[in-house]
Amino acid sequence: MGLTASVLAVDAGNSKTDVAVVTADGEVLGTARGGAFRPPAVGVERAVDALAEAVTRAFAAAGVGSVEHVSACLANADLPVEEEQLAAALHARAWGASVDVRNDTFAILRAGVDEPLGVAVVCGAGVNCVGMRPDGRTARFPAIGRLSGDWGGGWGLAEEALWHAARAEDGRGGPTELARTLPAHFGLDSMYALIEALHLRHVEPVRRHELTPVLFATAAAGDPLARSIVDRQADEVVAMATVALTRLDLLSEPAPVLLGGSVLAARHPQLDDRIRELLAARAPKAVPTVVTARPVLGAALLGLDRVGAGAGARARVRERFAV
Repeated sequence: MGLTASVLAVDAGNSKTDVAVVTADGEVLGTARGGAFRPPAVGVERAVDALAEAVTRAFAAAGVGSVEHVSACLANADLPVEEEQLAAALHARAWGASVDVRNDTFAILRAGVDEPLGVAVVCGAGVNCVGMRPDGRTARFPAIGRLSGDWGGGWGLAEEALWHAARAEDGRGGPTELARTLPAHFGLDSMYALIEALHLRHVEPVRRHELTPVLFATAAAGDPLARSIVDRQADEVVAMATVALTRLDLLSEPAPVLLGGSVLAARHPQLDDRIRELLAARAPKAVPTVVTARPVLGAALLGLDRVGAGAGARARVRERFAV
């Protein structure tokens, strides 16, 4: 197909969007980066409008106006009905003759494996897990927070740390250094002062995510309660991975378990060691690996899978995006 554009790869997350135009032989003709993709906050059409700005720039760089197939891995595509709505919205833009929309966790999974086989757990702002087999079978969770049974992720860990620290200071809970280290991060001397600052927005609520690294530092310094929170996150990661492996009949054979997202990619020793220890006990044939490749690689590989590209094309696009 020469330099004919075959795949538009889209990785659209809560903080940024990456797009790439790829030929069937794996050559990247154009890329672009855009802003956040948040349909729940702004609506589907406005979110796709923002996505279109990056796509337009990537098409211009590639010198094309459309592609054969759009492979879009999107944040907030948590339920099949949401994937269908987003696929319809992307198809209406006529960027490609066909469109596949998946949750963005699939991009991390596909980026970390040589074939579409394995399980990925992402622990960033939230937590999610998906799995897939080459025959098209998948495993997934709704992953919309406590409503769907989820626990943890960066935001959840910060909330849990605040809860325990508040109770430690006022006497309802046991002692923990978190009651000192969390407010100290913002230059405050007590949990009461931090609670007041957050409630009155003297510290913007969005900054709560800054407390997750403080939790890990406090745990690394030996605080038992902080360590228990980190251990629980490991338990949750392994529970999701084990269920996904079981659903896909992968417990009895070697299978990759990809770990991604800011919390897992940071490789905190306690969390990383605990995950590997629990996986060895519950899924002894699982092969855990931290994924550092850009997720847009996974979207591109899923697209190349769909158009029937060969191993050489997959290797070429992986070389382009793996670092």
